Amino acid sequence: MSQLELPDNPYLLLTPGPLSTSKSVRAAMFRDWCTWDKDYNDIVESVRCDLVKLATERDGYTSVLMQGSGTFSVESVIGSAIPADGKLLVLVNGAYGDRIARIASYLRIPTIVHDSGEVAPPDIPRLRRELDIDAEITHVAAVHCETTTGMLNPIEEIGRTVKEYGRIFIVDAMSSFGGIPFSMESSHADFCISSANKCIQGVPGFGFVIATHATMASIQGRARSLSMDLYDQWRCMEDGHGKWRFTSPTHSVRAFRQALNEFAEEGGVAARFARYRNNQRTLVRGMRSLGFRCLLEDRYHSPIITAFLSPTSPRYSFERFYQSLKRKGFVIYPGKVTIVDTFRIGNIGEVNCNDIRRLLSAVEASIDWEQDAVSGANS
Repeated sequence: MSQLELPDNPYLLLTPGPLSTSKSVRAAMFRDWCTWDKDYNDIVESVRCDLVKLATERDGYTSVLMQGSGTFSVESVIGSAIPADGKLLVLVNGAYGDRIARIASYLRIPTIVHDSGEVAPPDIPRLRRELDIDAEITHVAAVHCETTTGMLNPIEEIGRTVKEYGRIFIVDAMSSFGGIPFSMESSHADFCISSANKCIQGVPGFGFVIATHATMASIQGRARSLSMDLYDQWRCMEDGHGKWRFTSPTHSVRAFRQALNEFAEEGGVAARFARYRNNQRTLVRGMRSLGFRCLLEDRYHSPIITAFLSPTSPRYSFERFYQSLKRKGFVIYPGKVTIVDTFRIGNIGEVNCNDIRRLLSAVEASIDWEQDAVSGANS
């Protein structure tokens, strides 16, 4: 089947991933690959190399791919990087920071949680005080873009603080890597974690971790799991020139290779960031004109996803709203905030401003509750 024979998607995914991909990315999966074959391993090596180039211009860095969702890669870092006598501090202002803390709890790693609430950024002075009084803390973890709300956390300021105290910094850049300007140096990250099905616009199947060769070498023997032994996975890819320890997601890797090609053709991070930012600004302007209000202050918004307050009209139902939009060709996300009822709309993937304008028309056509209740709830 050729690319032209691929069916169109029945709807646009306006989510933080999985997301809508190009036909050429989907078409790249129409061939089977042997996970042990050199041709396939060469693709893996090219992907690893390109990921490093996206994260840093300096020598000495490496990347490793890990099967599963992005959470698998996060767990591989938490479970492999922190030594038996280590202690983790997690900055939490949403579900994904909380998930890091839950991973550490499952792995029985001593952990301090700094929860700043879902609508506020991490408390840097509190972090500084904690690092100053607790010498046992060896690692600090934070989420760059917290898609619970769409908040973009001040990762560079956090990183500077962590490094002032000589601790290891783990950055969950799951929904930001490739879509928001980022570097290992400016963020002071020791580990950067992301996934194939986010801003690079590949399909689900694996995540990846970027660190220096020296950092990766230093975690040998620390893993708390065989399957998620990050050092062993990296060592196998290094020695085997792209070989995975266990069966790899070959089709997802090949699709990601195509997605990286298209990423470069679009103009890299700068171009993708500009498109996502324009999408988000168009979305917010349009939703406000329809009477909706954002959960966060504008200064906290990322260009990745936006949380909107739900109308309080008794006639409003997210499920009916969702299904109405889906019939019109758009899939949005339910809310994940615990303190107030919200829904979320993503701006990433194979999406442009014209798509957002079409969505806004669909939203307007789907509002079947009292318009004055919408405005009243959000005033």
